[in-house]
Formats: sequence, C-alpha cells, structure tokens
Amino acid sequence: MVRPVIGIAAVAFACMLAGAALAKGGHGGGHGGGHGGGHHGGGHFRGHGGGHAHGGGHHRGMRFSTGARRGGPNFGQIRNAAVRPANFRNALNSSAFRNGRLISNPAARAQFVTAAALAGWSGASSGWWQHAGGGYGWVGPLFWPFAYNDLYDYTIWGDGLGFWGYGYPDIYAGIFGPYGYDRLSAYLPQQPQGRRRARSAPLDQLCGSDRRAIVGLPIDQIAAAVQPSDAQGAALDALGNASVDAAALIRTSCPTQAAATAPGRLAAMQQRIEAMQKAVELVQPALDKFYGSLMDEQKARFNALADDQRRATASNNASGSPVQNCSVPAAFDWPGATIEERLRPSDTQRAALQVLQDTSAKVSASLKAACEPNEVMTPPARMAAIRKRLDVMQDGIKSVRAALDDFYATLNDEQKAQFEAIGPRRVS
Repeated sequence: MVRPVIGIAAVAFACMLAGAALAKGGHGGGHGGGHGGGHHGGGHFRGHGGGHAHGGGHHRGMRFSTGARRGGPNFGQIRNAAVRPANFRNALNSSAFRNGRLISNPAARAQFVTAAALAGWSGASSGWWQHAGGGYGWVGPLFWPFAYNDLYDYTIWGDGLGFWGYGYPDIYAGIFGPYGYDRLSAYLPQQPQGRRRARSAPLDQLCGSDRRAIVGLPIDQIAAAVQPSDAQGAALDALGNASVDAAALIRTSCPTQAAATAPGRLAAMQQRIEAMQKAVELVQPALDKFYGSLMDEQKARFNALADDQRRATASNNASGSPVQNCSVPAAFDWPGATIEERLRPSDTQRAALQVLQDTSAKVSASLKAACEPNEVMTPPARMAAIRKRLDVMQDGIKSVRAALDDFYATLNDEQKAQFEAIGPRRVS
C-alpha cells in the first residue's frame, strides 16, 4: 500500500502526472498516438488497411514496435512491476511513468488511487473501505476511478485486478461514506483566493479522458498480433472508434458536485455504472464483429495477449483464486449496534432499517455468487462477463437505494447527521 506521506499537494501532482502519463500511451507504448495520428473530431482510426496483412506494421501516426507489445525487454517487467511505498517518489519521476507504461499496470494505478483516496483522510495509512486488491472504489465523491482502464485491462489482457475488486463493499461504502463534507469539498475544483490552495486530487485526471489520442483499446497491439487483412483492419478501426465513444460516455459520469448524503452517493454510483454499461454496449458489438472476422490462428494470437499476464498474475497471487476478491471482509459487517446507539430509531424506523439491512445482505450474496469466472476466456467472453457483472451491480445498487430512500425518509435532521457521521468516524 502507498502510505500518503507525500501530502496533499504531492498527491495532486501524482494524479496530474497520471493523467499526463495516460496521454503518452498505454500498454508498452503502443496505445495512444498510433490511433489515426491522434486527431480529434469525426475522424477514424486509420492505417490498418493492408499494411498489417503484409507485416509492415505501419500507421499514419506512428510505427508500432512489436518488441513493446509483450515480448520485449521492458513491457512485461513494467506491466507487472510492483510500485513499493518506499519507491513511490522515484516512480513518479521515472521515464516509465512519464511515457505511460507504468500507469498501464493495474497494481500501480491502485496505488496512485490509494494515495488520492487517503489524502482526504488526514494522513491515515489505510482506510476501512479499501478493496481486497489494495485499491479504493471511492476517491472523495468519485466512484470507480480509472473505470475505462479497468474495463479494457480485463477484456484484452485478462487482468481483473481492477475490475473484479468492485462489489458490495463499495455499495456499503456508499451507504456509510468515509468522507465528511469538508473533506469531500477538497476534491472538487476551487477558485483561487489570494494564493493558490492545494487540493487533494484533481478528479478530472482520475475520471479518465475522452481525447482520441489518449483513450481506446490497445489497437496497435492487437493489430501487431493478428496482422489483419483490409476487411479485418476496417473492423478493428471500428472497434477503436467505438472505444473512444465509450470512454467519452464514462467521462460524462465524473462528479462535479460532492454528494453529502447516502442517497446521493448511491445515485452517483448508479450513474457511474450506467455510463459503464452504455460504454460496454458500444464496444461489445464491435469487438464481437472483429473477433468473428479472424481466422483460428489469428484468434489464438489475439487470445495469447493475455496469456503472459494471466500467468504473472497467478504466480503473484499468494491468496489463491482471484474469485476471493469478491468475498466481503468483516470490516463490512452491518453496524447495527452503532446505528441503534446513535440514532435511537423508533419502531417504524427500525422496521425500515431492517428492510435496508436485509436488502443489503441479499445484494452482497448475489454479487459474491456472480463473481469472476475461473476458466480461461477469450476477449469477447471477458467483455460479456463484464457486462453481466455490471448488470448485477446495477440491480443491486437500485435495490439498496430504494430501501435506503425509504429508511432515510423516516429520519429527522439530527438522525440523518448521526447516520452520515458513522463512516467518517470509523477506523481501519
């Protein structure tokens, strides 16, 4: 875990660097500038039209280096390298971070998110709402930072560290938010008054980007692996364009205001998941069409992009199956005694509270049951699993939100204030 000893200003600097690093590229340097020359507007991904079929590997925007794809000397080491707390400052200044390769590592992203999440927690070294994989689902008012990176990491690379870490604990943290309002406000844009004030983290960087030169699936790596024909290249370009539109959709769900109540936080969660669902709806048909156009040998090469990463993840996963990430730690047990002590609910309120608790337990069980598949899958199958998982999460959020709204409506202002204080007062 990254201990937030770097301070609020340094965390903001780290997150700004993360955004800049994303602009430099993704996995191994192939993601980004090669997409159609990085132009904006209504343009398309270009340069696949036949060049790959002959092994040329040229794009109008850049030449792709197959050594950087996955077999080169740097990619595997950087993709799987740990960013230890003691080396965090050095990591910020490394060339691997500046050119975007380090931020393509889900473990590294989790550590940057950790620094940002804890910056608003008065120098704590950990927080009770932390994921089993080490990251955090909530950074101030933002739910699911780097959401699009997590989607394509699992789809293409089979790396579910970021995506499958999300589940019921995030809904629980939505109900019992860990941040007080004063801490939440530090994450949102501030107008300078006199001297410029430092902020915890610029959420704009953690929300991702919708710029064509930055976002999208790793088209260059896929093209170098499968060497598409003209027709296949056109389908791959369509996939790239769909990914850009999907990233823009997700970006629209970035919060511009801080939700200070539990109902508001669950509404923000619902909006974020809905944007991710729409993003998958855009990308999934394009991915299915491209994959379906490939010959068996090409499919095998496409599938192999995830093989090394899967083996590396398995060798580093001391806890065993990644499905265990979907279990709910004791830290997320229902705080019934605390609620009873602080709110002193009436019989009517207690009945509504019991419905909320029962609903939450059912949602927790359903999310645990619909956890990450163990079997090795193809990229389209992994995207289908993503879609199913998001659907289950969204249904769960809606169910809990409805029960929460009913309970919250029975509370007076003092009880609401006591309820909102439960999360910020908790310790790890």
